[in-house]
Amino acid sequence: MNATTTNMLQRTVGELVAEDYRTATVFKRHGIDFCCGGGATLERVCAKKDLPVDDLVNALEQAVRGKASSNVRPDSWSAGFLADFIVNEHHGYVRESLPLLREFTTKVARVHGHHEPALVEIASLFEQIADEMSLHMDKEERVLFPYIKRLDGDGAVGDAVRSIPFGSVEHPIRMMEDEHERVGSLMHQIRLLSNNYTPPEHACATYRVAFAKLEEFEDDLHRHVHLENNILFKKALALEGGALSL
Repeated sequence: MNATTTNMLQRTVGELVAEDYRTATVFKRHGIDFCCGGGATLERVCAKKDLPVDDLVNALEQAVRGKASSNVRPDSWSAGFLADFIVNEHHGYVRESLPLLREFTTKVARVHGHHEPALVEIASLFEQIADEMSLHMDKEERVLFPYIKRLDGDGAVGDAVRSIPFGSVEHPIRMMEDEHERVGSLMHQIRLLSNNYTPPEHACATYRVAFAKLEEFEDDLHRHVHLENNILFKKALALEGGALSL
């Protein structure tokens, strides 16, 4: 066991979450209480849960390490590759985050909402976002993205265009853009209600993690929507226009 691992084992769960909220996802996955049970050291938690020390430490380090920056330009990618990237990178993130944020916002509203009614409204708004995003991603993955990949595929673009059930890719794109705008508006309301995701001094660990995770979710949403509205959808329209001109 190296010195870094030994040092981390002496830290409390609450300290680790306070320093970097992304560790909360790891603790949640392992059923470790970082709120009321935040005073326990990592060593004690591992012993109590019979968790391999190295596995938990590695998971925590990966959570806070984040993704390395890159100079790649998504606008240089093919439409099919970009569609797959969005599904793997952003749809995957959303599906992982929705149940956590639903639980966190609901718990915070239940515990603190009688004194801070804005928290109840935040929980309600996020429930709408979760429902909207789930349906939205399903439509993209079942209908729109497969069509875009066919346009960008083996050259049979004429067949792809003639076989679509929605007349033109412009129609589902417009629908997706409208849904992006609705979700963005809901997130903006949450930002206002949360004072730019700033928890009060009395906030417990779950309260703080909920706000930090909401801000992270909004940041990812902005990147997600940018890739679709400003790059993927324009590529799809160009591909379909080219096919129709043949």
